[in-house]
Amino acid sequence: MASVFSAIIAGDIPGRFVWEDDDVVAFLTIAPVTPGHTLVVPRKEIDQWQDVPPEVFAKLTTVAQVIGQGVRKAFDAPRAGLLIAGLEVPHLHLHVFPAYDMGNFDISGADTNPSSESMDEAASSLKEALRELGYGATVPD
Repeated sequence: MASVFSAIIAGDIPGRFVWEDDDVVAFLTIAPVTPGHTLVVPRKEIDQWQDVPPEVFAKLTTVAQVIGQGVRKAFDAPRAGLLIAGLEVPHLHLHVFPAYDMGNFDISGADTNPSSESMDEAASSLKEALRELGYGATVPD
């Protein structure tokens, strides 16, 4: 059975995409720890980060680094957090989020009911920042 992320990638479930290329996508999580919390996900369904081919893991971390630059810029954050948890969905994903303090690294404290308006605004701000950083070709409309 396909993961929920595979369904989002396929367009069967809506997602707020901020990055799309042939190997990797990034979209906002529905349970953000801070506005702009983004998941960087391989298109190929792989469960464990230890099992991903090194070249795919390198691509994921490269995209995560770019998304990190974007969230810092878009949300005036002093840091961008990066976590790999994988307990929520059995499809590898890297959490990238604006980090203002160590409490932001506790994803168990995520907002499980953010407003659609706040999510749309966060996606728009992040896309704008990524375009300003020169990554417009991979930022969907």
